[in-house]
Amino acid sequence: MKKIALLGAGGKMGVRLSTNLQGSAYEVMHVEPSEEGRARLKQATGFDCVDGDNALADADAVLMAVPDRLIGKIAHTFIEKVKPGTAIIMLDAAAPHAGELPKRDDVTYFVTHPCHPPIFNDEVTEEAKNDFFGGVHAKQHIVCALMQGPDEHYAACEQIARTIYKPVMRAHRCTVEQIAIMEPALAETIGATLCLALREATDEAVRRGVPRQAATDFLLGHLTIELAIAFNIFPEGKFSDGALYAIDQARPQIFREGWLDRIFAPEAVQRSVEEICNPPKAA
Repeated sequence: MKKIALLGAGGKMGVRLSTNLQGSAYEVMHVEPSEEGRARLKQATGFDCVDGDNALADADAVLMAVPDRLIGKIAHTFIEKVKPGTAIIMLDAAAPHAGELPKRDDVTYFVTHPCHPPIFNDEVTEEAKNDFFGGVHAKQHIVCALMQGPDEHYAACEQIARTIYKPVMRAHRCTVEQIAIMEPALAETIGATLCLALREATDEAVRRGVPRQAATDFLLGHLTIELAIAFNIFPEGKFSDGALYAIDQARPQIFREGWLDRIFAPEAVQRSVEEICNPPKAA
């Protein structure tokens, strides 16, 4: 796979991927429908965009740097324009897991997503320490899934994923369902929600008189050791008796019985990805 058609090349993610593909072993054909996006790409990278139909017909791989909710809809518009054996590489599992992709058995469907730079890392430069998203200076892990297509396509697609998300450490081979369990269920439904709950708790401490910087420093510092203990990164670390008592008392106050199953049950994950692709109308 040497020729890549990059769809959405002028979007925020498309420019990131274009930058990382620059100087790689791949011939990249940049496709962007909007004038604004083409101008953004040109300013950021110096690249010009090409005709979409020609790029699709010539591509070994189609890289979709488009909004998650539009992946399936956009795939339907071009699926008949690619040659047999083309790999369609998507950056999110919602549309594939929701059954949004067009049926065509002679193309490969591959899903990849960044884990983003880990909290516990060995970065030493200021640029890497401040690259919170990853894919520029900070190292990150990625997840990949071969949804359909010959198994030999996995390694070729993973190499493309490693290039667009570089610098990459581990690349985990998963299924599409497993990636959907990790996002949205694990990372967003639970992870992002609990992060915002921590912020709300900090705001409440401030409302009750704690200086904001003191509350922030106190919580973020404690989270370092608490996460290290919880995820066994610091194996010899133990929660104190007082902390364990506070945890036991807090669980029934904060969490409802069966909360994990309500989030991770297959039908809950399925409903979540379907609503990402087709948001329910507001009442």
